[in-house]
Amino acid sequence: MKSILLLTLFSACLLAGTPVVFAEEQASDAWKKLVRSPRFNKRPTFQFVENDPKLPNVFLYGDSISIAYTDATREALKGKANVYRLYCNGGDSSSVITKMKTMHDTMRNPKLADHWDFDWDVIHFNVGLHDLKYMNGKKLDRVNGKQVTSTADYEKNLRAIIAYLKELAPKAKLIFVTTTPVPEGEAGRIAGDAAKYNEVALKVLKDYPEIGVNDLYAFTKPHHAEWWTKPGNVHFNAEGATAQGKESARAIEQELKKRD
Repeated sequence: MKSILLLTLFSACLLAGTPVVFAEEQASDAWKKLVRSPRFNKRPTFQFVENDPKLPNVFLYGDSISIAYTDATREALKGKANVYRLYCNGGDSSSVITKMKTMHDTMRNPKLADHWDFDWDVIHFNVGLHDLKYMNGKKLDRVNGKQVTSTADYEKNLRAIIAYLKELAPKAKLIFVTTTPVPEGEAGRIAGDAAKYNEVALKVLKDYPEIGVNDLYAFTKPHHAEWWTKPGNVHFNAEGATAQGKESARAIEQELKKRD
């Protein structure tokens, strides 16, 4: 039915001598297609961000922990920065570059109306929780499963990610976020592994002193028991996510002030 109406309209325009102009796809529609998940599309966290050209541009990359603190980060930086985030869960370190390329290739496409034509001022990024987990097929299983990424491969992936981000946004301030703690009894992760992977990350960052660190591991650990959603779960309740979002905003704003 829709195609018939479009054809009728096209024919009428030709007969009337009126030019036929088909509207470009909107950037907001392209973003919705990227997000895909109906569950995510309904959340404020994943809504399309209208860019204010007067404000600096901040990008958040991370897994479900960052998804939870995105809204609080945005609220704390309201009127101070345009705060974007990845269109999906960031996953493990091997997937970062592919996801970033997919997002930028889509949203910077000049054929899009209001496509992204700005540069990043700050990129705030984390990977780790999905690297250190143990999987048995598609199930978390720290007893019989295989670890997703060894510490050696994690180091290699982090170096590749940093090189990519520096090429993507050479003028951006990079801030690495340490991975939050794993509690005892987590189904697919071993308590203490977050500290091990953070140690690897911080070793890598010694070669890049210009990269900032938002130590959410140290910030969260004293409050872990009161902030987790339930014992043995790596996720945090509203109080914890809000605190992490405000702390992330503080770290980001500190860098934005240095830039100014």
